[in-house]
Amino acid sequence: MQGNRTTGANVVGIMMQQTSILFTHSYFLRFDPKQWALGQPYPPLGTLYAAAHMRKNWFKVSLFDTMFATGPQDIEPSLEKYKPDFFVVYDDGFNYLTKMCLTNMREAAFSMCKVAKAKGCRVIVCSSDSTDRYQEYLDEGADFVIIGEGEITLLELVQAIQKGETDYSTILGLAFKNADKVIKTSGRLVLKDLDSLPFPAWDLVNIPQYRLSWLKHAGFFSLNMSTTRGCPFKCNWCAKPIYGNRYNSRSPENVVDEIKMLKGWFGMDHIWFCDDIFGLKPGWVQEFARLIKKERIKIRFKIQSRADLLVEEGIVKALADAGCEIAWIGAESGSQKILDAMDKGTTVEQIHTSTLLMKQHGIKPSLFIQFGYPGEMKEDIGQTIDMINELLPHEIGISVSYPLPGTVFYDRVKADLKTKTNWTDSDEMALMFHNTFPPTYYKQLHRYVHQNYHRHLAKNSLVQLFKKPFNTNIASIKKAFSVLYYTPAVVIEKYKLNRLEKAL
Repeated sequence: MQGNRTTGANVVGIMMQQTSILFTHSYFLRFDPKQWALGQPYPPLGTLYAAAHMRKNWFKVSLFDTMFATGPQDIEPSLEKYKPDFFVVYDDGFNYLTKMCLTNMREAAFSMCKVAKAKGCRVIVCSSDSTDRYQEYLDEGADFVIIGEGEITLLELVQAIQKGETDYSTILGLAFKNADKVIKTSGRLVLKDLDSLPFPAWDLVNIPQYRLSWLKHAGFFSLNMSTTRGCPFKCNWCAKPIYGNRYNSRSPENVVDEIKMLKGWFGMDHIWFCDDIFGLKPGWVQEFARLIKKERIKIRFKIQSRADLLVEEGIVKALADAGCEIAWIGAESGSQKILDAMDKGTTVEQIHTSTLLMKQHGIKPSLFIQFGYPGEMKEDIGQTIDMINELLPHEIGISVSYPLPGTVFYDRVKADLKTKTNWTDSDEMALMFHNTFPPTYYKQLHRYVHQNYHRHLAKNSLVQLFKKPFNTNIASIKKAFSVLYYTPAVVIEKYKLNRLEKAL
């Protein structure tokens, strides 16, 4: 009897293998000029997880990676080559660029859906954007839209279609049309046991193409990994349509096994751990650092975290021991009033403490800054600028407040959004609602703050040059004397900012 059951499973496996799924995603690097110039792309991690999960369940999978493609029309040769039964646009829910729901990428997704539909494919979409705008995607060629986390829903859906079923109302986390009526089923709970997922299908990606771009633009090669899904914090401007407010973590052992595999396969120099919050689970970072040391793994990495999670020296030291080079924290503002309005749950004092502690342990602190949150006045902006100039982080990333559907912030300003609700590309930086200052002011503020920050870095380097003249190198000398450029540049940008302010 046991032999018969095994044979039956093999037959099912062989049958399933005949079903072909072509995966893709909607992020075209060329359509995002700032990121194209930066030249530091990461493979679509979420897409690779979904492909690996379907392959584990006996489906034949392939990938059309849009990252270096010229446009949606580039999908056609892959459709001809693989002749897939299913065409799945599965975006990388770990990458903040896809979470921004840029209109360039949305239009590209619509175009690819239509092309695949014309070729006779069943079209399925899973993304942050389609989760919020499922009806639009259904109107533009998608047969199904997966709402939220997609691996389990995708498997259940494809298996149901394979069996000839036509009632999909019992499949959780799905939107589809039935007689021109849009049906949205109940939400699906997110995965808890992340170790149960296979490693991403890295073999589907043209890794040399990514390596070449990284080496050309950065001088080293970085790959992306995720150790967790979700974020339990309640910042009222941050959308979490894919992995939600739960926080689930892979085991340190599982993560280290993947690092060893990737190092063996690709020999990368660096990892971006693209979790919303890295190492939140108590004891996780310390155990991870212990395993890294035990396995004698030499790797540099960057993370994203919060100021209140990096105020304990034991955690910061463990991160440094494991190889953490850069830690980005969502500082957002130097005004406690604004942090409280955002429901951020952190303090300006924690930003200072964590930044200084990281510097002490050789980690380069980097700050995400957000201007234009409702209620922000000139005094709040000044406090943020003062904080940047005092802390002198390794890098700063400046944005203006960007309302995304499903957030408290979006609900507050949606009446103001009119027809424009998303940026075209990641560098648009347009304020899309009425605030203390007009959009032109915030664009000029962005330029001024960046120039002012670099002037302060240059001044600090100049001071260090005179304090420790024998510890200098060519790079530090160049940085010190860049003060000659940034000082007049700041004067000019400040003048432009003042003119805009007086014109109000």
